[in-house]
Amino acid sequence: MGNSTRQETTAGIRAMIAAERRELADVLDGLGEAQWDAPSLCAGWRVREVAAHMSLGFRYALPKVVWEVAKARGSLDRMTDRLARRDAAAHSAGRLAAFLRENAEHPWTPPVGGFTSALGHDVVHGLDMTVPLGLDRRVPEERVRVLLGAVTPKSAKFFGAELGGVTLVADDLDWTYGSGPEVCGSAQDLLLVAFGRKVPEGRLRGAAWERFVAG
Repeated sequence: MGNSTRQETTAGIRAMIAAERRELADVLDGLGEAQWDAPSLCAGWRVREVAAHMSLGFRYALPKVVWEVAKARGSLDRMTDRLARRDAAAHSAGRLAAFLRENAEHPWTPPVGGFTSALGHDVVHGLDMTVPLGLDRRVPEERVRVLLGAVTPKSAKFFGAELGGVTLVADDLDWTYGSGPEVCGSAQDLLLVAFGRKVPEGRLRGAAWERFVAG
Protein backbone atom coordinates (compact mmCIF):
# COMPACT_ATOMS: atom_id res chain seq x y z
CA MET A 1 0.00 0.00 0.00
CA GLY A 2 1.46 3.37 -1.04
CA ASN A 3 1.73 6.34 1.29
CA SER A 4 -1.13 8.23 -0.37
CA THR A 5 -3.47 5.22 -0.13
CA ARG A 6 -2.46 4.67 3.48
CA GLN A 7 -3.15 8.34 4.26
CA GLU A 8 -6.54 8.15 2.56
CA THR A 9 -7.40 5.05 4.57
CA THR A 10 -6.34 6.71 7.82
CA ALA A 11 -8.32 9.83 6.97
CA GLY A 12 -11.38 7.73 6.20
CA ILE A 13 -11.20 5.83 9.49
CA ARG A 14 -10.67 9.05 11.44
CA ALA A 15 -13.77 10.50 9.77
CA MET A 16 -15.71 7.41 10.88
CA ILE A 17 -14.44 7.85 14.45
CA ALA A 18 -15.51 11.49 14.54
CA ALA A 19 -18.96 10.66 13.17
CA GLU A 20 -19.40 7.79 15.63
CA ARG A 21 -18.54 9.98 18.62
CA ARG A 22 -20.92 12.74 17.54
CA GLU A 23 -23.75 10.28 16.91
CA LEU A 24 -23.22 8.56 20.26
CA ALA A 25 -23.20 11.94 22.01
CA ASP A 26 -26.60 12.62 20.46
CA VAL A 27 -27.85 9.23 21.67
CA LEU A 28 -26.58 9.89 25.20
CA ASP A 29 -28.19 13.32 25.26
CA GLY A 30 -31.54 11.62 24.69
CA LEU A 31 -31.29 9.19 27.61
CA GLY A 32 -33.31 9.48 30.80
CA GLU A 33 -31.86 9.12 34.27
CA ALA A 34 -32.97 5.50 34.59
CA GLN A 35 -31.27 4.64 31.30
CA TRP A 36 -28.00 6.19 32.46
CA ASP A 37 -28.12 3.90 35.49
CA ALA A 38 -29.10 0.77 33.53
CA PRO A 39 -26.62 -2.12 33.20
CA SER A 40 -24.41 -2.21 30.11
CA LEU A 41 -22.84 -5.21 28.38
CA CYS A 42 -19.63 -4.43 30.29
CA ALA A 43 -19.86 -6.53 33.44
CA GLY A 44 -20.34 -4.36 36.52
CA TRP A 45 -20.68 -1.09 34.61
CA ARG A 46 -23.79 0.94 34.05
CA VAL A 47 -24.24 3.03 30.93
CA ARG A 48 -22.80 5.89 32.97
CA GLU A 49 -19.48 4.10 33.60
CA VAL A 50 -19.13 3.08 29.96
CA ALA A 51 -19.65 6.67 28.83
CA ALA A 52 -17.09 7.90 31.36
CA HIS A 53 -14.59 5.27 30.23
CA MET A 54 -14.99 6.21 26.57
CA SER A 55 -13.61 9.70 27.17
CA LEU A 56 -10.77 8.69 29.50
CA GLY A 57 -8.18 9.01 26.72
CA PHE A 58 -9.24 12.59 26.02
CA ARG A 59 -9.20 13.72 29.62
CA TYR A 60 -6.01 12.10 30.95
CA ALA A 61 -2.58 12.86 29.54
CA LEU A 62 -0.22 9.90 29.18
CA PRO A 63 1.85 10.70 32.31
CA LYS A 64 -1.39 10.78 34.34
CA VAL A 65 -2.47 7.44 32.89
CA VAL A 66 0.92 5.92 33.77
CA TRP A 67 0.57 7.26 37.31
CA GLU A 68 -2.94 5.83 37.63
CA VAL A 69 -1.73 2.43 36.39
CA ALA A 70 1.05 2.52 38.97
CA LYS A 71 -1.50 3.30 41.69
CA ALA A 72 -3.46 0.26 40.49
CA ARG A 73 -0.33 -1.89 41.03
CA GLY A 74 0.25 -2.23 37.31
CA SER A 75 -3.21 -3.50 36.44
CA LEU A 76 -4.77 -1.73 33.47
CA ASP A 77 -8.11 -3.39 34.25
CA ARG A 78 -8.12 -2.13 37.85
CA MET A 79 -7.12 1.33 36.69
CA THR A 80 -9.84 1.63 34.05
CA ASP A 81 -12.50 0.27 36.40
CA ARG A 82 -11.58 2.68 39.19
CA LEU A 83 -11.46 5.71 36.91
CA ALA A 84 -14.72 4.81 35.15
CA ARG A 85 -16.52 4.59 38.48
CA ARG A 86 -14.91 7.73 39.86
CA ASP A 87 -15.50 9.82 36.75
CA ALA A 88 -19.06 8.57 36.29
CA ALA A 89 -19.82 9.90 39.76
CA ALA A 90 -17.93 13.15 39.25
CA HIS A 91 -19.50 14.31 35.97
CA SER A 92 -23.09 14.94 34.97
CA ALA A 93 -24.74 12.99 32.18
CA GLY A 94 -24.61 16.09 30.02
CA ARG A 95 -20.87 16.47 30.50
CA LEU A 96 -20.21 12.79 29.76
CA ALA A 97 -22.01 13.19 26.43
CA ALA A 98 -20.24 16.48 25.75
CA PHE A 99 -16.81 14.92 26.25
CA LEU A 100 -17.48 12.72 23.21
CA ARG A 101 -18.86 15.52 21.06
CA GLU A 102 -16.14 18.02 21.96
CA ASN A 103 -13.42 15.44 21.27
CA ALA A 104 -14.89 13.92 18.13
CA GLU A 105 -11.68 14.53 16.19
CA HIS A 106 -9.26 13.84 19.05
CA PRO A 107 -6.35 11.67 17.79
CA TRP A 108 -6.38 9.28 20.77
CA THR A 109 -5.74 5.62 19.98
CA PRO A 110 -5.42 2.56 22.25
CA PRO A 111 -1.89 1.29 23.02
CA VAL A 112 -2.07 -1.11 20.05
CA GLY A 113 -4.00 -1.14 16.81
CA GLY A 114 -3.97 2.51 15.82
CA PHE A 115 -7.08 4.25 14.50
CA THR A 116 -8.87 1.02 13.60
CA SER A 117 -8.68 0.03 17.27
CA ALA A 118 -9.92 3.49 18.25
CA LEU A 119 -12.92 3.00 15.96
CA GLY A 120 -13.53 -0.41 17.52
CA HIS A 121 -13.33 1.09 20.99
CA ASP A 122 -16.01 3.66 20.19
CA VAL A 123 -18.33 1.41 18.15
CA VAL A 124 -18.27 -1.54 20.55
CA HIS A 125 -18.66 0.57 23.69
CA GLY A 126 -21.51 2.36 21.97
CA LEU A 127 -23.19 -1.02 21.43
CA ASP A 128 -22.38 -1.93 25.04
CA MET A 129 -24.78 0.87 25.96
CA THR A 130 -27.45 0.82 23.24
CA VAL A 131 -28.04 -2.94 22.94
CA PRO A 132 -29.08 -3.64 26.56
CA LEU A 133 -31.18 -0.46 26.51
CA GLY A 134 -33.08 -1.89 23.55
CA LEU A 135 -32.28 1.10 21.36
CA ASP A 136 -32.52 0.33 17.67
CA ARG A 137 -29.33 2.10 16.64
CA ARG A 138 -27.69 0.62 13.57
CA VAL A 139 -23.99 1.38 13.25
CA PRO A 140 -23.32 2.42 9.63
CA GLU A 141 -22.24 -0.56 7.57
CA GLU A 142 -18.90 0.91 6.48
CA ARG A 143 -17.75 1.15 10.10
CA VAL A 144 -18.84 -2.39 10.92
CA ARG A 145 -17.09 -3.71 7.80
CA VAL A 146 -13.79 -2.12 8.81
CA LEU A 147 -13.97 -3.72 12.25
CA LEU A 148 -15.11 -7.15 11.10
CA GLY A 149 -12.26 -7.11 8.58
CA ALA A 150 -9.83 -6.72 11.48
CA VAL A 151 -11.07 -9.76 13.43
CA THR A 152 -8.27 -12.32 13.81
CA PRO A 153 -7.48 -15.19 16.20
CA LYS A 154 -5.12 -12.79 17.98
CA SER A 155 -7.75 -10.09 18.43
CA ALA A 156 -10.34 -12.64 19.57
CA LYS A 157 -7.91 -13.95 22.20
CA PHE A 158 -7.13 -10.39 23.36
CA PHE A 159 -10.83 -9.71 23.98
CA GLY A 160 -11.51 -13.11 25.53
CA ALA A 161 -13.78 -14.23 22.70
CA GLU A 162 -14.06 -18.02 22.44
CA LEU A 163 -14.71 -18.39 18.71
CA GLY A 164 -13.31 -21.86 18.13
CA GLY A 165 -15.44 -24.55 16.50
CA VAL A 166 -18.06 -22.30 14.91
CA THR A 167 -18.48 -20.12 11.84
CA LEU A 168 -19.88 -16.66 12.48
CA VAL A 169 -22.17 -15.67 9.58
CA ALA A 170 -23.59 -12.17 9.20
CA ASP A 171 -27.09 -12.18 7.78
CA ASP A 172 -27.08 -8.53 6.70
CA LEU A 173 -23.75 -8.32 4.86
CA ASP A 174 -21.26 -10.68 3.24
CA TRP A 175 -19.00 -11.72 6.12
CA THR A 176 -18.05 -15.01 7.74
CA TYR A 177 -15.37 -15.99 10.21
CA GLY A 178 -14.15 -19.33 11.51
CA SER A 179 -14.99 -22.94 10.71
CA GLY A 180 -17.62 -25.32 11.98
CA PRO A 181 -21.37 -25.08 12.52
CA GLU A 182 -22.86 -21.66 11.76
CA VAL A 183 -23.85 -19.02 14.29
CA CYS A 184 -25.87 -16.36 12.48
CA GLY A 185 -26.88 -12.85 13.43
CA SER A 186 -26.59 -9.23 12.45
CA ALA A 187 -23.11 -7.98 11.65
CA GLN A 188 -23.03 -5.68 14.65
CA ASP A 189 -24.17 -8.43 17.02
CA LEU A 190 -21.42 -10.68 15.68
CA LEU A 191 -18.99 -7.82 16.15
CA LEU A 192 -19.94 -7.82 19.82
CA VAL A 193 -19.32 -11.58 19.95
CA ALA A 194 -15.90 -11.10 18.34
CA PHE A 195 -15.11 -8.54 21.04
CA GLY A 196 -15.95 -11.02 23.80
CA ARG A 197 -19.43 -9.77 24.65
CA LYS A 198 -22.51 -11.81 25.49
CA VAL A 199 -25.56 -10.56 23.60
CA PRO A 200 -29.20 -10.71 24.73
CA GLU A 201 -31.15 -13.88 23.92
CA GLY A 202 -33.00 -13.93 20.62
CA ARG A 203 -30.36 -12.08 18.60
CA LEU A 204 -28.41 -15.14 17.36
CA ARG A 205 -29.44 -18.44 15.82
CA GLY A 206 -27.81 -21.65 14.66
CA ALA A 207 -25.56 -24.13 16.41
CA ALA A 208 -24.02 -23.27 19.79
CA TRP A 209 -25.57 -19.82 19.89
CA GLU A 210 -26.01 -20.25 23.65
CA ARG A 211 -22.26 -19.81 24.09
CA PHE A 212 -22.56 -16.19 23.09
CA VAL A 213 -25.73 -15.19 24.92
CA ALA A 214 -25.98 -13.56 28.33
CA GLY A 215 -27.29 -15.94 30.98
